[in-house]
Amino acid sequence: MKLSLFLATAILATGSLARPSDNLRNRLNRRALARGSKPLVRVFDDEKTDVAAGNDTANVAYSSNWSGAVLESPPSGQSFKSAYGTFTVPTVSKGTGSQSSWSSSAWVGIDGDTYGNAILQAGVDFTISSSGAVTYDSWYEWYPDYAYDFSNFAVSVGNVITISIVSSSSSKGTVTLANKTTGKSVSKTLSAPDSSSTLAGENAEWIVEDFDENNAEVPLSDFHTVTFTGAVAKTASESVGLTDATVIDLKQNGVVRTSVTIESDSSVKITYE
Repeated sequence: MKLSLFLATAILATGSLARPSDNLRNRLNRRALARGSKPLVRVFDDEKTDVAAGNDTANVAYSSNWSGAVLESPPSGQSFKSAYGTFTVPTVSKGTGSQSSWSSSAWVGIDGDTYGNAILQAGVDFTISSSGAVTYDSWYEWYPDYAYDFSNFAVSVGNVITISIVSSSSSKGTVTLANKTTGKSVSKTLSAPDSSSTLAGENAEWIVEDFDENNAEVPLSDFHTVTFTGAVAKTASESVGLTDATVIDLKQNGVVRTSVTIESDSSVKITYE
């Protein structure tokens, strides 16, 4: 009896010591809710209007979940094999309405626009709770599988993150996040979830997304501004910049939530509105 009492006390004590902080527990709970990206969901009422984008013009389209720049097709007879981009982790504020939390995610990927069977992607989520606690989570995904966290890769506001997405074949690829501020990097080699989810290399994109949890878009956090620099996609023989990219603005319930500007052939700025 004394031994049982001792063991029970020890277990309770261990559980108390091992109890995660509220922020960590909330983060783990959120990740258990099947977080995932999904292909671009277009809003067709105002699609593809010519608007100013830096010193040039760009096609603009509207989406309920993506904002950023998309290369919708590679050079003739080729396919995109890799995509790269660098951004600075932004300060995050609460979005609209009364919510328990608000989130958004910056990422680079291949496919998911005109080709919706698969997306090879990696990025960083920005989440702020109603109490004001902010978390940054790095992740990777081969859609339609869910997103998974990178482990032991710390991300903080102001860190400069470079994302590399490289496909070695239509069914295999490697994603890398490099924190230029801390000098740390992490990589993951992925395989297509199934035979119907291979890459086509039709699209390359630089996106801030209102991602899904439990098949519903999360309340959007105010990410202020995310600017991707060094944005380039590569085929087997060419590098392709953003000159001919389509601008995607986020539009929900008739309200445009972002302003996207292609600032140069290698830079796109995404601003929360």
